[in-house]
Amino acid sequence: MSFNPAAPTLQDTWDWRAAANFIGGGTGTGLLMVTLVAGLLGAPVFMPTLAGLVFVALGLSMVWLEIGRPLRALHVFFNPYTSWMTREAIVAMPLMLCGALALWFQWIGLVVLLAVLAAVFLFCQGRILHASRGIPVWRTPRIVPLILTTGLTEGAAFFLVLMPLLSTEAVAAAGRTVLVLLLALSVMRFGAWKSYRAGLEGDAPLAALQVLRDADGIVALLGGVAPAILAATALAFTGYAIPLGVAAGALAGFGGWYMKAIIITRASYNQGFAIDHSAARGGGKPGPGTKPGW
Repeated sequence: MSFNPAAPTLQDTWDWRAAANFIGGGTGTGLLMVTLVAGLLGAPVFMPTLAGLVFVALGLSMVWLEIGRPLRALHVFFNPYTSWMTREAIVAMPLMLCGALALWFQWIGLVVLLAVLAAVFLFCQGRILHASRGIPVWRTPRIVPLILTTGLTEGAAFFLVLMPLLSTEAVAAAGRTVLVLLLALSVMRFGAWKSYRAGLEGDAPLAALQVLRDADGIVALLGGVAPAILAATALAFTGYAIPLGVAAGALAGFGGWYMKAIIITRASYNQGFAIDHSAARGGGKPGPGTKPGW
């Protein structure tokens, strides 16, 4: 196949480090929100809160590593009126502070505030991608519900992964509820993924659509079907709830991470160039336009 300079090309500005930011931020904020639900049911909140904050911090650190001159990271705070990335960075500060206070005092009111800040942070992540107008697989409005449902699913998933490290009282109090959450969220994310892909048909470069098509089996199976089946089985056979819950959580978490990595690093083709019509020759009429790669 000959090279066409007008055809869409894969962006290389955001690499695995950018994907890691969305992975860490989504998983961490989702875990903080699920921790609130579990905490209201009597589960201890210290370990899952700490894990959620670590995920968010690791994700933000990936952005810092991605910048060629790290001190330029301060520039992210300069555009709060126009940039969702700026808003994400601003929300991160009270989120981490509130998280530290919640760890110290372990007061449920701080956990509630932390969950609210986590929800705002996760929403900002979805809007960051939606605001990237030059990348068709990012700019679709369906990316926002996909990022939101994925973050919540990852949060429920990793809470279940942590369950063996918590007390037996926590398992009894919150385990069943989080399993129900994971089951429901896995189905919702599966639907959001299918809706996202359907919305891109005819509205994204062929190369990007092929990447998403190739990833569909893994995302659908590991991110939706398998976790839902395992969670339902755990609810039916309570004697095996912990190992089945851990397996369901691990698969759901990996499925979400894989999906984000694909969308951000492999399906992120720019829109290329289009010509409305070709030039007329002599006294003839203009010819048809072209949109290479679509």
